[in-house]
Amino acid sequence: MLDDRSLQESVLNELVWEPSIDVAHIGVTADRGIITLTGHVENFLQKRNAEKAAARVRGVRAVVEELEVRLPFPLKYGDEEVAKAALNRLDWEVDVPKGVVAIRVENGWVTMRGCVEWRFQREAAERVLRGLTGVVGIQNEITTKAHPIEQDVTAEIDAALHRSRFDPRTITVTAEGGRVTLNGTVPTLADRHVACQTAWKARGATEVENNLVVA
Repeated sequence: MLDDRSLQESVLNELVWEPSIDVAHIGVTADRGIITLTGHVENFLQKRNAEKAAARVRGVRAVVEELEVRLPFPLKYGDEEVAKAALNRLDWEVDVPKGVVAIRVENGWVTMRGCVEWRFQREAAERVLRGLTGVVGIQNEITTKAHPIEQDVTAEIDAALHRSRFDPRTITVTAEGGRVTLNGTVPTLADRHVACQTAWKARGATEVENNLVVA
């Protein structure tokens, strides 16, 4: 495991390496594998990309993201303009059901509400708005519908994890109702995210509690 100073340098190098991020005003600290990002960026997409970049560095166990979005003065837009642009983008996104997602914008913060069939539709709605000019933050309150639970959902998730990159002996999957719980260990923070996304693909999953530890 890298010491804090080496891990801090690795994360900084990764942020510099990522062309979609302006690192001029980003600070990085490391404490026993926990990375904290501070400072500010020019748009919400850079904020999310910085978090992703830090998470994919080997040795990072968790990321605390405290970046602020500060829009360049000439690019500031009113909430009404942001709301109209957001609804337009959602209408063009094939993974988001038409007319399901409602939008509220306040001081650049976008709140999304509605109910969709699948988790990937909820994530798609947020993804298409991250790069929208004028957005400083997104609150995703979209819910997913409950589906009938497959009796062998635990075995199906185990099989899906095994088809991916994971040793099923290191991850324990349990399910009760629509709630799926993951326990065990994974080698990287990125693997923790992938395991959670895999569990969400199970029919009937309405909640995934990710207790996986990076070790």
